[in-house]
Amino acid sequence: MSSAQNPDLIGATLDEAALAVLFSGAHTTNTFSDEKVDVDVVRRAYDDLRWAPTAMNSQPLRITVVESDEARRRLAPHIMEFNREKTVAAPLTLVVAYDLDWHREMGRLAPFREGFAEDAESKPAMRESMGRTNALIQVGYLLLALRAHGLQVGPMAGVDTDGIDAQFHDQKNWKALLVVNVGHAPHPADEDAQRPRQARLEFDEAAEVL
Repeated sequence: MSSAQNPDLIGATLDEAALAVLFSGAHTTNTFSDEKVDVDVVRRAYDDLRWAPTAMNSQPLRITVVESDEARRRLAPHIMEFNREKTVAAPLTLVVAYDLDWHREMGRLAPFREGFAEDAESKPAMRESMGRTNALIQVGYLLLALRAHGLQVGPMAGVDTDGIDAQFHDQKNWKALLVVNVGHAPHPADEDAQRPRQARLEFDEAAEVL
């Protein structure tokens, strides 16, 4: 069977309800209901996001799933104080990082770039820049994939990434980017669980057609 795109999907679009789940109807969530999040849902979200485009099919995104109380205790000191309480209380937390050794998978991921992995070994600055850029692209896919699978998300950059790396990535060449709290629904007793929608730029303010 050909690996080309299913022709039935070419030109297909999502309806307004599906788009609202991903974009206009979704809000960043600060606090969540107590319902447990099954790690399998995150696994399924990753199985979807990995098909989205990156440069040369690089896949630098790495995820540490913080589920246990012990792992949460290790993470908490590295979350800024204003984000700590809600992170400790979240049903599930994802530490999102990128792998500085992402290039070592390129023989499998991009066999059309013969010799790339070997050449990249001597170019650490390129690997870091390209890895970070493409992991951040994948973070966007991750947030949308989690929403598509019915979850609410609360991404946060208010974290000590060096401290997180020392605690969770000491045996890996991963660099933390941000933390994403995940749950099924906003906390019903917290009026600030999801804040009112703020303004967004219009297309003509953010784009130029030449």
